[in-house]
Amino acid sequence: MSKKLQSIFNFLIIFFISISFSKAELINPKSDIKPSEVVKIQLLGLQKNDNDFKDSGIEQTWNFAHPNNKKNTGPFPKFKIMIKGNSYKMLLNHLSHTITKLGSGDKWAKFEVVILDKEKIYHKFNWQVEKYTMEGPLKDCWLTTIVSNPIPLGSLI
Repeated sequence: MSKKLQSIFNFLIIFFISISFSKAELINPKSDIKPSEVVKIQLLGLQKNDNDFKDSGIEQTWNFAHPNNKKNTGPFPKFKIMIKGNSYKMLLNHLSHTITKLGSGDKWAKFEVVILDKEKIYHKFNWQVEKYTMEGPLKDCWLTTIVSNPIPLGSLI
């Protein structure tokens, strides 16, 4: 094998190994992750959107989207466009967030999320998760079904 071909081969191996390690950083749904933790995982991902790899936070959020939600917002490239659009872009790389439980039942939980965006403006969201009850790898996992449009609350003085 020529030196040039060997160099390209070595580069590709290192490149694909680094991608697989980056992708391993993402958390996948499991039945022992609590509803509030699902919201926290998604918000932390969005807060540090490009830390692990480009749009890793958006992908992390997608991992915890309920399949019915994915039907409405997906496929993933469309979901990315939606998150980067005017309605939700303030979630990307936001400065801080709070999560307050509003109510819950056996198969649902609703939270109020307040974020402080990069422009130092507060926004409120209603964030709902539901327990997935169908058979398969997501059975008994808590997944996001609804994130409301943001309500601007004003700026930090």
